[in-house]
Order: sequence, then C-alpha cells, then structure tokens
Amino acid sequence: MELEAGIWIAVSLVVLYLVWETVSPILSPIILAVTLAYILYPLHERLAERTGNRGAALIMTAVLTILTFLFIIGFALWINDVKSSLAYYTSAFFRWLLTLNLPPSIYELFQKLAEDIPKRFEEYVLGYTYSLPKLALQAIVMVFAFYGMLVNARSIKREVYSLLPPENKELAMKLLEKAGQTLHNLLRSWLVISILKGILTSLGFILFGLAGPGGAIAAGIFTIVFELLPVLGGWVVWLAGVIYLFNGGNVLEAILFSLYGIAFISPLPDVLLRPRLGTREKGVNALVSLIGIFGGYLAFGFVGVIIGPVALSLLATLVEEWKEIKAKSAR
Repeated sequence: MELEAGIWIAVSLVVLYLVWETVSPILSPIILAVTLAYILYPLHERLAERTGNRGAALIMTAVLTILTFLFIIGFALWINDVKSSLAYYTSAFFRWLLTLNLPPSIYELFQKLAEDIPKRFEEYVLGYTYSLPKLALQAIVMVFAFYGMLVNARSIKREVYSLLPPENKELAMKLLEKAGQTLHNLLRSWLVISILKGILTSLGFILFGLAGPGGAIAAGIFTIVFELLPVLGGWVVWLAGVIYLFNGGNVLEAILFSLYGIAFISPLPDVLLRPRLGTREKGVNALVSLIGIFGGYLAFGFVGVIIGPVALSLLATLVEEWKEIKAKSAR
C-alpha cells in the first residue's frame, strides 16, 4: 500500500509539473480572460435572456475580439511613444513624491517602485515589441478562454462548490464569499470606473492638445494607477494638465480642461457612480488593498494587481476564523 501510494504521489507530481509548464506561459491571458468574464458576466446574463447562453457569449466574444485586434494595432503603432511618455511621467511623479516627508518604510516602497516600474514596463514592451506573434497568440488564448468562461460559468460554479470539503465547508464558503467580495470591490467598482476615467483622460489630453496619442495613453494609464490610491485619484492627472496649460499661457483652455476633468474624471463620477457600484475602501482596508496591489505587482507582474488583494483578503478571512476558533475553545 505504501509503495502504491508513493507511486501515485510521484505520478501526481509529474502531472502537476507538466500542467504547470504547459499553462505558465499563457497564465497572464487566462487570468485576464477570467477577470473580464467576471466583470462582464452580469451583462452576459442579461443578454442571454434574449439570445441564449451561447449566443450571448458569441456576441461578447466577437466584441472582445475586435477590441483586442484594435489594441494590437495600437500597440504596434504607439508603444514606443507610450513607453517614453510613461517613463517621463513616472520619473516626474516619483521625484515629486520622494521630496515629501514620508515614513521610512513608505519611502523605501515608493523608491523601489520608482526603480522597478519603468524597468519592468521596459521588459514587457521589449518582450512584445520583438515578438508580436507572441502577443497575438496570447490574445487568441484570452479570447477563447473568455468564451469558455462565459459559456461554462454555471458549470464551473457547481464544480467548485462540489469540491468543497464537507468537514470544513463553512470555512470554505467564507473564503469563497470573501474572495467574491474582494473581486467585486476591486474589479466591478474600482477597475470599471478607473478604466473609464483613463479613457476619458486620454481623450481629454488629445482634444486639448496636451499630448499625442502615445502621451495621452500614458496619461490614461497614470489615471488608472492613481485611482488605486486611497487619497489620490484621477484628479492629479487632469490637474497636472491644467497647470501645464496655464503655465503655457492657455488660460481659456486650462479653465475648460479643468471643467472637463471635474465632470468626467474626478470628483463628479465618484459622486454619481461609486455609490451604485460600491464605495472605495477606507482606513486599514484601503491600506491592505494598496499593499496587495503593489505587492502583487512586484511579485507577479501586472496580473498581481488582481492576485495580491484577493490573497490578502483570504488571509484576513483565515485569521478571523482562527480567532473565532480560539475564542470558542477558551470558553
């Protein structure tokens, strides 16, 4: 029996190793596909009432395919301009940030980010610039995974719940609920609004002549990043644009762009949209989310923005459950 068990363990480890080696090169597009499917699933359910499950999935996948194709074209055309603009904006922001009187630990974190973000972005860009077929292949994987997630969402949910251990089902349910809550707050509230603000920021930078397409896309990316922060937000980017216009003597354009920023970037969208999609976390929860986002990024790359906060929320749930068990045993 021991020999048989040992053989099965060895076979299982070999299979897991082979699966990991197969999946790891395309892990990022799969995570992105799962994220998009989670965000858009309520829309898929509404559309499925009229067109059926597969019809809704096909329509949404077709739209995603078109957008992905346009993204690849834009990537090929503007990536060098985006890279240069993003490096410039990042350097300027962190130079200003590091002049503030920050606690040593926060200062070291921002210093590490100032060094790591441009370097890692450069690696991503170089990796895809010289291998556009690789980017296209990952896009294909993402599209097919997205379709599969939408079509089989209910089956996947049933399978996940069926695999929960009966003896610890309550704890497993709490972990799933916590992960779902974190994903809802992170993706369906922050990410949706932040991406919308980023797009509007890019359009504003182009309309008011603040930058070309590459610089405008970089400004939109910065808006999305600033929306991660508990105190700051997209208003920092449009305010910098207003100051630039004002210093250049374009007073009327500066006033109009400030009105554009207030109405479409921040704070008016926060007042109108966030109460419907979920409020931004405050205090300790916001700090934990911030650590999870940046720590996840440093550990796993861009997909770590999703992995980090979810992992920390699951850890918090486990700690709370452990405290409850200790309290019950102490009675």
